Amino acid sequence: MVDFIIVGAMKCATSTLHEQLAAQPGIFMSDPKEPCFFSNDEVWANGLDWYENLFAQARPGELRGESSTHYTKLPTYPHTISRMVEHVPDAKLIYVMRHPLDRLVSQYIHQWTEREIVCDLNQAVSQHPELISYSQYHAQLAPFFEQYGKEKILPIFVNQLKQRPQATLERVCDFISYQDHPAWQEAEAGHNESAQRMRSSPLRDFLTYAPGISQIRQFLVPQSVRNRIKKNWQMTERPELSAENVATLTEIFDKDLALLGEKLGVVLTCENFDEVTSGAWLTWQ
Repeated sequence: MVDFIIVGAMKCATSTLHEQLAAQPGIFMSDPKEPCFFSNDEVWANGLDWYENLFAQARPGELRGESSTHYTKLPTYPHTISRMVEHVPDAKLIYVMRHPLDRLVSQYIHQWTEREIVCDLNQAVSQHPELISYSQYHAQLAPFFEQYGKEKILPIFVNQLKQRPQATLERVCDFISYQDHPAWQEAEAGHNESAQRMRSSPLRDFLTYAPGISQIRQFLVPQSVRNRIKKNWQMTERPELSAENVATLTEIFDKDLALLGEKLGVVLTCENFDEVTSGAWLTWQ
């Protein structure tokens, strides 16, 4: 059904990698990008035929892939791995990582905009344990090591995607046995991070984008007034963790990174994470 899966981690440029792979001739990526078939019970209930149909339009010989970060969200989705091992035991897995503290904050922003979290960042750390769990990369990968083996899992780091995009894409394509030469497609425009921190609101979106209403709004309501109203839904600055939370989380993540570093043959900590993952390719030892 599928040749490879980008299994995570959440908020680690998996969408960028998905789009770059989809742009290569001979690679067919699922639409939607994140079917979450093996993780979410309500999607799993659709049955294997539904999942297979995601790749029905792939041409003969094309590599088929999908990208579901829910697959590395333990303990939220406990049945993911057993389902994958049963039905896609030969799939190759790609896992993308970034500094665990940065990933945590980005997840918080995402869930805040989706109204899944309503408190501030430092409260959320204690009230939403998934923020921590999803940044414990070794803990998320350990069951995959056991069931799939290290040779079927490729570690990728966001720093590498940013600093060496073409070489990183080539590394991914070599891992999935792509026979052609991939070409990185430069983004047409950069992402506006502040725009991504806009809280969802169906009523606001209707008044903003509905034909006719949007023209009236722009004509009658001054920009300064619109900007003030906009702030009611917008996180204007990236939130920061308190010094106390940074210390606590660093201790937690360093224990997990030590185990991950052992697998990679390096000493890995929160302090040196960006430096180590920006250097030479890291492979499982």
